[in-house]
Amino acid sequence: MKRREFLSNAALAGAGSAIGVVPLITSCGSQEGGKATKKYTPQELGMFSFVDVAPDGKPLKAALVGCGDRGTGAAHQFLKSGPNVSIIAMADIFKDRMDGSRQSLKDANNEVPEENCFLGFDAYKKVLAMPEIDLVLLCTPTHFRPEHFKAAIDAGKHVFMEKPCAVDPVGIRTVLASAKIASQKGLTVVTGNQRRHSKAYWEAYVQVKNGLIGDIVSGSAHWDQGAWWNKRKRPEWSDMEYCIRNWFNIKWLSGDHILDQGIHNIDIVTWFMGMRPEKATGFGGRAQRLTGDIFDFFSIDYYYANNRKMLTTARQIDDTENNVSEQVYGTKGMFTSKGGVRIEDYNGNILWKYDYEKNPEKNHYDQEHIHLVESIRLNKKINQAEDLAYSTLVAIHGREAAYTGKAISWDEIYNSSLRYGPDVYELGALPFYEEGVAPKPGRAPQEPS
Repeated sequence: MKRREFLSNAALAGAGSAIGVVPLITSCGSQEGGKATKKYTPQELGMFSFVDVAPDGKPLKAALVGCGDRGTGAAHQFLKSGPNVSIIAMADIFKDRMDGSRQSLKDANNEVPEENCFLGFDAYKKVLAMPEIDLVLLCTPTHFRPEHFKAAIDAGKHVFMEKPCAVDPVGIRTVLASAKIASQKGLTVVTGNQRRHSKAYWEAYVQVKNGLIGDIVSGSAHWDQGAWWNKRKRPEWSDMEYCIRNWFNIKWLSGDHILDQGIHNIDIVTWFMGMRPEKATGFGGRAQRLTGDIFDFFSIDYYYANNRKMLTTARQIDDTENNVSEQVYGTKGMFTSKGGVRIEDYNGNILWKYDYEKNPEKNHYDQEHIHLVESIRLNKKINQAEDLAYSTLVAIHGREAAYTGKAISWDEIYNSSLRYGPDVYELGALPFYEEGVAPKPGRAPQEPS
């Protein structure tokens, strides 16, 4: 896809019948926009148990799809979630990545048999075909997630799915359809937006839903930090190999850093506000990034019903101000995670704060896998796929507003036929990819006469 063609009017129009603006999320009953009409218990809102270790039970055998740093980390976190769990199969494209991950797991007393290690773009199909596999950890670059998730659900496997879950609206709709099938099959789907596996955030959520900050009027989400990792292309690498090895900096694979990192903060505000935006406008650009074709910074305004708004910023530039936090503003006070999860009024008085000394939090990466195993073993089904899909689409919504410089409605982005990436997956040339060429919104001025 050429950079000037990435979001045409035809793409926004979509290929099917229009689906209207999605209404308010209704998971909190009659509550709307943070105004409590009754008091909710944590259990009514779906709060997790937050046990320190998952219960014992029949052995759970998992496959790891995507053997990079995040996949290897997720595998280790799964292995220490509880007793009688193991990784018995692996899938990746590159042998060096699989070998390193496999050795790391062996060092943790989990040896994966050679015959259960599969390489190639279709390797995920081979692990999913193994009847002894109970669940799969999906940890590849984001572009592949919708196809892998659909295949896992079709195969009847429980899923841990890293965030985000897609890079474009076509992928989002695939995830949403598969999420419904997962629910029909009674499958557990736990996702890697780990703040939703934080006891501090959950307790704050209960306070907000019970009206401590009053009616919600706005929110802000920020992931502003220094430069992230990147890799230069080596002479022996094809275009496809380079893109996958440098996937974070490649928009068709990562969806840009507003998805891969900013999704955490966007997800929290989306969760607490209980709404989806009606429109997004924004801007961004590429100033310092060394490789790939994504932006360095974003600033997005989201517009909701009844004049509510959310500001989202995402930046990855060294020697700039860091801010990784979320805020939700109400008529009586505000929730913030900056400097610790708490709620304040507008005079700076603490209305509520999480007591980290009394209730120290387990690492969120560990906790999400405890919730995964607990859900399966106790038959307390969790399916977070739909929530992650909508939060990811909010991030995509903002990204495309910045890429185009245009105001985009939720209806337009939800129904868009926009898709990033090749139609065929093979190691070789990628004619559509242009190194260093990021989207350029608007139109350059004409040369003076």
